[in-house]
Amino acid sequence: MRWRRTAAVVTAVLVAGLTAACGPSFEGLHLRIAAGAVGGVYNNLARPLASAWAADLGIEAPEVMATQGSRDNINRVLSGGADVAFVAADLAAESAQQHPGQLTALARIHDDYLHIVVRADSPYTSVSMLKGRHIAVGSPESGVEYIANRVLAVAGLSNAVSVQQLGLDDSLKALENRQVDALFWSGGLPTPLITQYTQKVGLRLLDMASLMEGMQAYSPVYGTATIPGSTYNQAGPVTTLVVPNFLVVPTKMSADVAEALTRGLYDSRPALARANRAALSIDVHPGIETEPLPLHPGALTYYRSLKI
Repeated sequence: MRWRRTAAVVTAVLVAGLTAACGPSFEGLHLRIAAGAVGGVYNNLARPLASAWAADLGIEAPEVMATQGSRDNINRVLSGGADVAFVAADLAAESAQQHPGQLTALARIHDDYLHIVVRADSPYTSVSMLKGRHIAVGSPESGVEYIANRVLAVAGLSNAVSVQQLGLDDSLKALENRQVDALFWSGGLPTPLITQYTQKVGLRLLDMASLMEGMQAYSPVYGTATIPGSTYNQAGPVTTLVVPNFLVVPTKMSADVAEALTRGLYDSRPALARANRAALSIDVHPGIETEPLPLHPGALTYYRSLKI
């Protein structure tokens, strides 16, 4: 009988080992991703990321929700209406102050560049020249609108322009039809729709070097960057603002799920880059730089496993 007991013990150990090797089970997990407007960078990245997470975790494909943008995304996480959100760092910083302890990050993912766009045949060569003009400032509740309002305040134009809340596609159509004189957009380089309209209509980017000191007084997350002239076939480079983007989750998300999502993000980089070139900048080293949002403990476990 002793050999039977020994065999039973060995079998139990093997089963336990196999179970441990399989890792945590995510059966029944349903994820909702707040992903911005259809056609935008967030949405383009969310779709292949959802497919990758479904395959990696063995779950049904996460729901990719079209939204108005960063503010809408973060509000959905705070209200329990989304489990993961793409969020611009400036809005993440504001929300961290207003809702301490409720939000964490999985990663810094890519940077967006502010575009202030006018028609090439317009007389405008600086932001200050837009006084009294009609400006498209992005969709309501979007990160674009948030930055645009700050830029207009720094330029002293908050009450000196007529603003329209339009997404990028509608903004470009309005600019083409001379219904607005300028538009704001925050996105990757190049943004395909802007490239398309530059070729179709003729567009120019306005330089905002003189406004950067005022913008950085608003938030330390704002950096200074250059959009090369070759990006949109411009006469020369322009100085602009760059803002990072985070993948944000609620603090209450389990550590196992957060670690698996973080791992899946980096494992899926080739598919993300095929969806949008902005994903080429996703890397574990800048990925940990999510201040002022803390990294989720599960995400931190993943980074530590890489000795980062």
